Amino acid sequence: MMRKRVDEFDPDVLDAAAREREVQLTTVGRKTGKPHRVTIWIVTDGRRLYIRSGEGLRRQWPQNLLARGEGVLKFRKTSVKVRPRLVADPVEARAVSALYRRKYGPFVRASKPNQPLTPGEQTTFELVPLVA
Repeated sequence: MMRKRVDEFDPDVLDAAAREREVQLTTVGRKTGKPHRVTIWIVTDGRRLYIRSGEGLRRQWPQNLLARGEGVLKFRKTSVKVRPRLVADPVEARAVSALYRRKYGPFVRASKPNQPLTPGEQTTFELVPLVA
């Protein structure tokens, strides 16, 4: 029997990320300590989950996610605790942009290799399952 790594999502979660256009992300406010929920877009490459803030760090949720280091992702039928990994590699950030454009359309802003990253690309997160 093949065992999945603890840092891999269940296939049902990956399927939900591929299927659902919007999910809920709950973070805890870095100043208030109160839960804060936003509706966001999500993509998967079949193994990993990615989210991004189209407005970069001007939004509160990416700042909260970075400060607290965890959040809860809610799909229609399930919720999973996650920790973020900020995507720092421009090549990976642009690859995630391609996933977003495939799923959501050409209006998703993406940079070219000779251009600076867009605000969304600068705040692209891989989500990793948070294990107790």
